[in-house]
Amino acid sequence: MTRDAVHYRARAFGPDAEPHTLLIVNISPHGLMARCEHEFAEGDRLRVMLPVVGALPAEIRWSLGGRIGVSFDSAVDLASYYELLAQMLKVG
Repeated sequence: MTRDAVHYRARAFGPDAEPHTLLIVNISPHGLMARCEHEFAEGDRLRVMLPVVGALPAEIRWSLGGRIGVSFDSAVDLASYYELLAQMLKVG
């Protein structure tokens, strides 16, 4: 599936339930790639807070040099995804 390029700051809650800031750089209905300061390990669980869909449970698939790949537990339905994407791409 194609990923859409974005530049969006989001909050996520990690396995320690502490909040973390993510800079999402691309996203699809199945997951995302983000930059973050926190060191996550492959397999760590997150709840990613996103517009339209709210908190999405997810798993870290890879982590390298301040970047993470995240897979959502359930895909976002396409209607909600396009609304989410429109919100993430809004300027202003």
